[in-house]
Amino acid sequence: MLYYALKVTLSAILIVVISEVSKRYSLSGGILASLPIISLLSMIWLYIDTGSVEKVSKLCTSIFWMVLPSLSLFLLLPLLLKSKVAFYPALILASLLMAFIYVIMVLILKKLGIFV
Repeated sequence: MLYYALKVTLSAILIVVISEVSKRYSLSGGILASLPIISLLSMIWLYIDTGSVEKVSKLCTSIFWMVLPSLSLFLLLPLLLKSKVAFYPALILASLLMAFIYVIMVLILKKLGIFV
C-alpha cells in the first residue's frame, strides 16, 4: 500500500509542479510537460512491478505510436482558442478529435499487424 501511495504522490507532485511553473513561464512549463516524465515513471513502475523487459519494450512501442494522435490536441486547441472559441468548448472539441484520431490510429496499427 505504501508503494502505491508513493506512485500516486510522485505523479501528482509532477503535475502540480508543471502547472505552477506554467503559470509564470509558459515555455518552461511546455518543456517540462513535453518531457516523457510520466512515461519514464510508468516504465520504471512497470519494471519494478513485473520485472519484465518485454512488457517495458511493448509499453515504449505503444507510447511511440500513441504520441502521434495526441499531437492533434496541441495543434487544434490553440487554433480554436485563437479563433475565439471559449476554453471549455475548444478543449472538448480538440479532445474529441484527438480521441477519434486515436481510434483511427489503433485500427491502422492493427491492420498493419503492429498491434494485435
